[in-house]
Order: sequence, then structure tokens, then C-alpha cells
Amino acid sequence: MTSKIDSKAPDFTLKNTKGEDITLSDFEGMANVLLLFFPLAFSSTCTKELCTTRNNMKLYDSLDAKVIGISVDSFFCLREFKQSENLNFTLLSDFNKKVSAKYNALYDDFYGMKGVSKRASFVIDKQGTIRFQEILDDASELPNFKATQETLSDLN
Repeated sequence: MTSKIDSKAPDFTLKNTKGEDITLSDFEGMANVLLLFFPLAFSSTCTKELCTTRNNMKLYDSLDAKVIGISVDSFFCLREFKQSENLNFTLLSDFNKKVSAKYNALYDDFYGMKGVSKRASFVIDKQGTIRFQEILDDASELPNFKATQETLSDLN
């Protein structure tokens, strides 16, 4: 199963920064979801992306959106990253790289590292359907925040 607009979002269960399991389908019927895949915690562009997201959480809350960041970092590393940047949304560890692969958001080679998440964003509606996706090959680019926000606004 892979991701496509207007298709059912691939379900998954990953560990959050507390080591607890979080399952995507648990949000169905309750909230829209903004998935933000990012390459590596503590890197400059990823920090900028997630801090921009943190600074816009009131907007995402008003759009009835649950924001979830996903990287291949361990949940221990993500816990430190979340704390150091005061991130106010969920971070999940895709340490085994299965979810990034399901969403076609995985580099084969990233500066010599095998299997690092690409920078990608997905808007998933309350029925679990993908309504927007952006997968960037250039990790130095930021996602199109305006497009994700407009898509979330259109869902309400």
C-alpha cells in the first residue's frame, strides 16, 4: 500500500516521545491530521520547519487538525528534540522506516545514510483519506505551509 491523494491513508502505529504507541486510524472521525515527515532531528531545516509549525499551533487547532511529526530518529532522540525546541505537538519514531516507505517518503541514500525520511507533508481528513500531499526530494526546502493550511481550511 502506498499513498495517493483521495486514497485511504496507510495506517500505522509508531512510538511517541514517551514510548507510547500512537495509531493513525485512532483519529478517524475525531480530527483531521497533518503528517509532517522530516529527515533528522536537530538538523537546521528540520528545526526551522518544526519550530514554524509550533508557532502556528493555534491555527492548526482552529482548523481541527492534529499535527504529527515523523522521522527515523529513535523516540529517545525525538524526546530530547521536542524538549529542546519546546515543540507542542506529537513526534513519532519511524526507526524501522516502514511508515516512511508506505508514504513514499524515504531516501535510498541521504548523505551516505540509508533510509532517512524525506521532507513530506500529508493532510488526512477525518475519514482517513489523503487530501493533500507534498514529497520533497530536496531536504533543504521547506514544505508549502500555506497549501496544507488551505487544504485543512477547506475540510472544515
